[in-house]
Amino acid sequence: MGQIDLDSPYPLTEQQIQSFRERGYVKLKHVLSPETIEHYGKAITEEVKRLNQQTLPMSQRNTYQRAFLQVMNIWRQSDVVKEFAFSKKLARIAAQLMGVKGVRMYHDQALYKEPGGGFTPWHADQYYWPFSNSNSCTVWVPLQETPKEMGPLAFSVGSHRVEAGRDLEISDESEKKIQQMLSERNLPMDDDRFDLGEVSYHYGWTYHRAGPNTTEKPRAVMTIIYVEDGIRIAPHTNRAHPADMRTWMPGSKVDDEVATHLNPVLYRES
Repeated sequence: MGQIDLDSPYPLTEQQIQSFRERGYVKLKHVLSPETIEHYGKAITEEVKRLNQQTLPMSQRNTYQRAFLQVMNIWRQSDVVKEFAFSKKLARIAAQLMGVKGVRMYHDQALYKEPGGGFTPWHADQYYWPFSNSNSCTVWVPLQETPKEMGPLAFSVGSHRVEAGRDLEISDESEKKIQQMLSERNLPMDDDRFDLGEVSYHYGWTYHRAGPNTTEKPRAVMTIIYVEDGIRIAPHTNRAHPADMRTWMPGSKVDDEVATHLNPVLYRES
């Protein structure tokens, strides 16, 4: 603590690992120091402002557009952000939680929920990803303390094992149908605040949402999506899969390993 650090090991407990695998997510405190968040948060925010293409006023946006400003693969735009996205500390945690020997980058994305920004509908990320197995996860890194009023990420506990609803892209329909499905299964929701330095990891199939940002400050968040080193591209089952393959795995075809120049190894056991 007290210095910029993206590499030192974070001491995961067996309980935290089991909680991730059984609940589909885990929240970890004190992963990043305030100095680390301040240093890289400034660079990420600068790039979001520079690269953001959303100019519509909030009143003219749809539900998805009101949920957040979304800027992807910032690591290719800034050497400073690349340092953050390539953090060995964060990647090592992902590998240990999933129980794999190595992880690759799928892509990064900044998710900035503006003041007055709306809710993020229930969804599962892996709807969009044509992967051969479920060894994918996202680290969600708030760049400030994130109370409930800001719209912290909320998880449906144990929902990564629920296959119903996996054919729904993020939308008003997914919010309604997935909420009903989760309620019928009596799966609890964890929508607690995030402290500064606290991050979460969730599986690609874990259902999650976020409330609106009712504060006057933006909810700044950086995410990195990790996939198991050796995971392959699965046959396409929805309209999002071909676009994802072209964008994040260019030049690949079905059954290839996810291993293009956009998917570098971020951690591998030595």
